[in-house]
Amino acid sequence: MKKFLFQSIIGILFGAFIAVLITNIIYFKGSDLLDGQLFLKNSLACLFCGWFFSVTPLLFEIKTLKLPQQTGLHFVSVAILYFILSFSIGWIPFTLKSVLLFAGLFLLIYTGIWIGFYFYFRNEAKKLNDDLLKI
Repeated sequence: MKKFLFQSIIGILFGAFIAVLITNIIYFKGSDLLDGQLFLKNSLACLFCGWFFSVTPLLFEIKTLKLPQQTGLHFVSVAILYFILSFSIGWIPFTLKSVLLFAGLFLLIYTGIWIGFYFYFRNEAKKLNDDLLKI
């Protein structure tokens, strides 16, 4: 529970950082006014997005599940939450072309990040095993 709360706080803070960054880059570039309702909607969405992207990796710590099960559960939960949020906020237009495009992009980015983490942790495990063999 302690780790969940810590991950939640980190995710919310990261989401807030992203919201401020996006606001400064996009909204204030050539615009004198900021739409308060649009800002609030997008900021809350960024906070929620930061929260669930930082909490869902805890699914990989469930030791009773194998890696493919952990990955599948993580992928499905993140994809469902992200696409529901994106469609409801208006980040992704709800057309067949955009749904297919963003689903493909999501899958590519998810796969790239997963492979990166897999090789990183595999390398770390190899280092630890090599150090244990030296002892």
